[in-house]
Formats: sequence, C-alpha cells, structure tokens
Amino acid sequence: MAPIIISGGPGAGKTTLLNAIGDAGFATFPEGSRTLIEEQSQLTNGILPWTDLPAFAKLCLNLMSEQKRLASQYEVAFVDRAIPDIIGYLKMGQCEVDEAYRVESKGYYSPVFVCRPEASIYVQDEVRPHSFEEAVQIHQLLCETYVELGFEVIDVPWGSVEERVEFVKSQLRL
Repeated sequence: MAPIIISGGPGAGKTTLLNAIGDAGFATFPEGSRTLIEEQSQLTNGILPWTDLPAFAKLCLNLMSEQKRLASQYEVAFVDRAIPDIIGYLKMGQCEVDEAYRVESKGYYSPVFVCRPEASIYVQDEVRPHSFEEAVQIHQLLCETYVELGFEVIDVPWGSVEERVEFVKSQLRL
C-alpha cells in the first residue's frame, strides 16, 4: 500500500494521532516541516517559511520525497503531512508552485485523512505562529489542494485519540 497521509491545519492533533497509530504497530513518519523549522531556527541564516517560503518549500520537498520513498517500503505506513501540503502552503503564501511539486505529489494512497484544527488544544508557539482562525483557513486550503490533486479527502472526526485511531483503521479495513 502506498504511504497514507494524515494532514490538516495546524493544531488538529495530527501528531498525537500519528504517534498513537505508531503505538498500534504501524510504521509512521513525523512531520518534517516542524523539524526543519526547529533546525533552521538554530542557524544564523536559516531558511524559514516566514522569511523565504519558496526556499523552505524546496527543503520540505527533499525531506518529504525521502520520507515517501522510505514509507513505500512498508506494507502499511503513515506520514504526518506530505508533498501536497507544500503546495497548499505555497498557495497560501501566494507563491508560484513549480510543476515538480505536483509530479512528486503522486505515489501516495488516494484517500487522505484530514484533521480539522481544534480550538480546545490549539497552541501558538515559535514553530506555529498562526492564529486559530488562520489555522482553519490553512486547513480549508489544504483540503481544496488535495481534492484538486485527485485525492479523496476523509475528515477524521474529533474524539479521543483511541476513537480517532479506530476510525482510521476502520476506513482502511486494518
């Protein structure tokens, strides 16, 4: 099975869901963009999405392409965000989207699981500078981007982590 995407706006519990899926015995790959932001923030001339979104998008493309390659080696593997997310963020920043992003968006499992931002858990920090309202806008744009790329978008209902894991597993018949 191609890598399965967990996506959605910031502050939606994606990482918690992914960690619980990993605890259930499935291969998982963490959100690369957050790691890149943390790494780049430590550099004097680090590339960050709020200072140079196109250059940051290229860093994400390299990292997520490698994650997709590695995830494809498992029978079932989940990724926290994927290359189509980069397209959504580039659109949000009104940046040009190179065709390479669309080409590299292929090779994932067609249904993508999206988690809507949840106000009760939303926290702004150095890596997540968006307001909750902006997080909801990002979520909508990501969903639209996935649909435009031909993915089936499946909304993961808000609930306990266990309920969300069971929802994903039942949708995949795992």
